[in-house]
Amino acid sequence: MKLITPKRLVSGDKVTTISMSWGGAGDLPHRYLKGKERLSQIFNLEVTETKHALQSAEWIYNNPEARANDLMEAFSNPSVKAIISNIGGDDSVRMLKYIDLEVIKNNPKIFLGFSDSTVTHFICLKAGLSSFYGTSLLVGFAENGAMHDYQINDIKKTLFSSDIIGQIKPNKEGWTTEFLNWFDVSLQDIERKLTPSTGWRFIRGSSIVQGPLIGGCMEVLEMLKGTDYWPDLETWKDSILFFETSEDKPKPEYVRWWLRNYAAMGILKNAKGIIFGRPYDNLYTEEYEAELLKVLDEEGLYDLPVITEMDFGHTCPTFTLPYGRLAEINCIDKTFSILESGVL
Repeated sequence: MKLITPKRLVSGDKVTTISMSWGGAGDLPHRYLKGKERLSQIFNLEVTETKHALQSAEWIYNNPEARANDLMEAFSNPSVKAIISNIGGDDSVRMLKYIDLEVIKNNPKIFLGFSDSTVTHFICLKAGLSSFYGTSLLVGFAENGAMHDYQINDIKKTLFSSDIIGQIKPNKEGWTTEFLNWFDVSLQDIERKLTPSTGWRFIRGSSIVQGPLIGGCMEVLEMLKGTDYWPDLETWKDSILFFETSEDKPKPEYVRWWLRNYAAMGILKNAKGIIFGRPYDNLYTEEYEAELLKVLDEEGLYDLPVITEMDFGHTCPTFTLPYGRLAEINCIDKTFSILESGVL
């Protein structure tokens, strides 16, 4: 999987925010401004918005073509060095018919987001660009009270440095998915309660494997299957798959059925390993693990390395996964590393 590596961010760079699914940034101005302020103060970035980024959620929903045009314009603008998703949602897939892949291919830059942004990551993937599965403005940057140190350090390491990313360590600060209503302005400065971390779980495998990273939010990946943006089998070959589930907390049997589809397509047997993000509220952790092992057993994949409860996806804080970059699962030393830089 040979993907274009975007240039790193440097102090003073201009970045732009974008709303490609739910228009939460427009309906939550206080939270948006907090995230924007942190991008400016902590990372010393000049933060702008795409043309329609702050429209209402209703307007964003009704105008998928305008969302796609925002994305094309953000890539086309040479002064913009990175595009940061404001939030996910559930209908980025409606933009696909309006995308011009050549614009992305000819104007490579950082794209950061997660959840429904999986769609945009697969747009970038088809255009041949490595993008970054990581936090969004309304989530990690606008975190209640203050940004987590784990999150700040991850962004600096992944997007501002051309050094090899190296070993990713579990978050020791504690994790949270505590619900504090974003529409209640009085809660913005209330820090969410942290649950002590018990580390990552190496539930299968006894070897050291390496492969390029590919994956996303499982529910969103289901919307992409069968479209022109679903990668061919060769793209998936010898990869380390990363999966996570959303705050909708899909029942364990859905994860089983989805994984069986990956098996039927030949993706699982061609993978080098699987990493799984901590589920929302840590619900179904054991059940998801059981379903995952069940499907792997069905396929005779008795030693495929698997790590679960990792700090990415719909938990906070998170580390960032760069698509196509070479990663390593070490089942002997119980480590996970990214063996390349994410940026030039």
